[in-house]
Amino acid sequence: MRLPESPRARLLAAGAGGVILGMVLALGIVAAWPDDDPGARAGDGVATPTVPPAPTIPEIPESTLLPESQPPSPTQTESEEESDEPDEGDQGDEGDQPDSAPLLPDAAPAGEGPLPDTAPVRCPAATTTVTSTSDLEQALAAAAPGDSIELADGTYAGSFATTASGTEEAPIFLCGTSAAVLDGGDVEGDYALHLDGARYWRLVGFTVSGGQKGVVADGTAWSVIQGLTVSGTGDEAIHLRSHSTDSVVRDNAIGETGLRRDKYGEGVYLGSAVSNWCTYTDCEADRSDRNVVIANTFSGTAAEAIDVKEGTTGGAVLDNTFDGSALTGADSWVDLKGNNYLVQGNTGTTAPEDGFQTHQILDGWGDFNVFAANHADVQGPGAGISSWPPGSNVVRCDNTVAGAGEGLSNISCS
Repeated sequence: MRLPESPRARLLAAGAGGVILGMVLALGIVAAWPDDDPGARAGDGVATPTVPPAPTIPEIPESTLLPESQPPSPTQTESEEESDEPDEGDQGDEGDQPDSAPLLPDAAPAGEGPLPDTAPVRCPAATTTVTSTSDLEQALAAAAPGDSIELADGTYAGSFATTASGTEEAPIFLCGTSAAVLDGGDVEGDYALHLDGARYWRLVGFTVSGGQKGVVADGTAWSVIQGLTVSGTGDEAIHLRSHSTDSVVRDNAIGETGLRRDKYGEGVYLGSAVSNWCTYTDCEADRSDRNVVIANTFSGTAAEAIDVKEGTTGGAVLDNTFDGSALTGADSWVDLKGNNYLVQGNTGTTAPEDGFQTHQILDGWGDFNVFAANHADVQGPGAGISSWPPGSNVVRCDNTVAGAGEGLSNISCS
């Protein structure tokens, strides 16, 4: 009998009385080791897309990573957060969406590129004063550069929209006190106020309540949404979408969102999810770029206070205040999936998981963002700032954190 060629093969035969009759061992070993080719080994570094110029961080030693930190499960990310789902009847074919988007090759580092002027605006003397729903509808339809529409105190029930644009020298103002209320009605209904391709607007001071969404801007530019009170919406409160650029959302009080479905209840929403690009931007990336969200107060939002989508570049999230005690449809105050954003000077309290997050939904996106001088009082199991994957995001050491089970961040500060 031929024995197996093994260094530890044995032959045992047992007879009556347990007498060992014999043992034969045959061994043949042929060992051939491959050449040690260093060029065939994978490096330890992770390749990241090049978007010159881009912020850089030193290599992150493995020892500095929190040992128990793990990326969120898919149920915590965009697979369950299609917050800007198309309106009913406008769903399109399921799966009809791009699987990638080119980066902007000349994007400036976070906070160093051109941004709109964030100084507060003041309403000029009124050219038109409206006192009823029909008055407001007519004023919005007839608006022209330099107009200043004043809302008298009272309730204006309906869904309001305009396609008129101002100019850089003569923007259009819509102004009122908090006692002037645009009531969008049913949270399953329409938008309370829609800037539909309308540019150079100034929306100042009034209240927006109800509607599926509060204020929606499609294709706006150089507009300002300032000092509004927006609440009681079915989905998000304020949404800049469809290549809306160079606009400012400041000093607004935002809360009680997501009454239709909690995970759609963001406070401010920039851009649109890749799953909706074929609905809103002809299957191209929604380049809602260089928008600034500054000095807003968020409380009672059911989803993120601020959600920044893939495909957007070069904006800023500055000096906002977040209260996440009502979060049920999300696990952080800010979810950043765009590139080259500066997130600075914000203060948050109470989050289900992390204070601030970045996510990569498409290759190369959710990267080159800088977090500086934020304070995260998380009171939750996660980190003050979580970046998945770490990529080239930067967490400055001047961020502070309290009550976070995983500390400041899953990446080292610099």
